[in-house]
Amino acid sequence: MPNSDALICFNHGKESGPWGTKITRLAEIGRARGFAVMSPDYTHTMDPDERLAQLLEAAPQGRPLVLVGSSMGGYVAAHACARLTPDALFLMAPALYFPGWESEPAGIPAHCEVLHGAQDDIVPPAVAERFCATRGALLHMLDAGHSLNERLEEVAQRFDAFLAALDSD
Repeated sequence: MPNSDALICFNHGKESGPWGTKITRLAEIGRARGFAVMSPDYTHTMDPDERLAQLLEAAPQGRPLVLVGSSMGGYVAAHACARLTPDALFLMAPALYFPGWESEPAGIPAHCEVLHGAQDDIVPPAVAERFCATRGALLHMLDAGHSLNERLEEVAQRFDAFLAALDSD
C-alpha cells in the first residue's frame, strides 16, 4: 500500500473532461489502492502546450507520483515528466508526434505502460509503437478504437496491475 502522500494525476483528452468514463473508473482503482487522485480541467483550451503549462503550474506532488494521460492528455502527461519526475507513467492512446507537437518527451520513468486501440483512427497505433520502442515501455495493443471505452474493464484491470507492480517495487 502506498504511503499517505501517494498521488495519481489524470490528464484528460482533447474533447473529454476531467471526470469522464475512463478517468472515473481508473480513479476508483487508484483510491482503492490508497492513492489520492486529481484530474485538472483542461476544457478551456485545445492547445496541448497550454494544458502542459497548466499542469506544470499546478505542480502535483506525491510519492509515489503517477501521471496518467489519455489522447492529448497523454501528450501532457508524457511531456510533464521532465519537470514533475513521476515514479510512473500510464498512457492511453497518447497523442504524440503530431505536426506541431513533434518534440520527444524527456524524463520518462522506467515504470511506464501504454494502452492503445488497434483500430484507433485518431492516433495511429504506430505512435504508441514508436514511443514504446524508444522508451522501452510496455505496450498493450487492445482490440478497440481511440476511446478504449469498449474495453474499459480490460483497461481497468491493466491499470490495477500497473499500480500493483509499482507498489511491489
